[in-house]
Amino acid sequence: MDSASISVSSDPVSPAPAVSASISTVAQGDAGLTKLDPAYKTALRISVTLTAIPFVVGAFVAEAALASAGEGGWPLPFGVLIGIVVFLALAFIIRLPGRRWQARGYAMGEDRLRVVRGILWRSDTIVPFGRIQHIDVDQGPIERALGIATLTLHTAGNHNASVPLPGLRHEIATEMREDIRQRIKRDSL
Repeated sequence: MDSASISVSSDPVSPAPAVSASISTVAQGDAGLTKLDPAYKTALRISVTLTAIPFVVGAFVAEAALASAGEGGWPLPFGVLIGIVVFLALAFIIRLPGRRWQARGYAMGEDRLRVVRGILWRSDTIVPFGRIQHIDVDQGPIERALGIATLTLHTAGNHNASVPLPGLRHEIATEMREDIRQRIKRDSL
């Protein structure tokens, strides 16, 4: 069920026009969001691949150790554990980055930045420009090679004190930082 509607009528007997209010789903509310740069998917794939390598190596070492333990050690043929780990790693490398990219977005208003993220646990954060203490534009080696960056807004307070927005083209991230800085400066005068 994508949406529900609430109807209110003053006369329950006659078919008078009803006042309707629609309750939107999260997906419908994300229609106005700006998507991140597609290079972010590549950065995520590289990161997931680098994370998966130790698991594949660990599966190979564990299977080799179990196979060399003799007859009572490992009942399955050599390669089963490695095959399962490689299959799972490939599933994560192929599927997860696209899903994470699809689940993220942002919208910049006159006085706030909205950041939406999350596959299983959705987070919709609105950062008022008046609460921002400082703004960082960061690039790791993978991001630098792909020309993308992470814009991080640091705010006053404890909850969501740092709100990262990864996957922006570096030029866009620096433009957004300067635009937000100018708006804060204008509002403080």
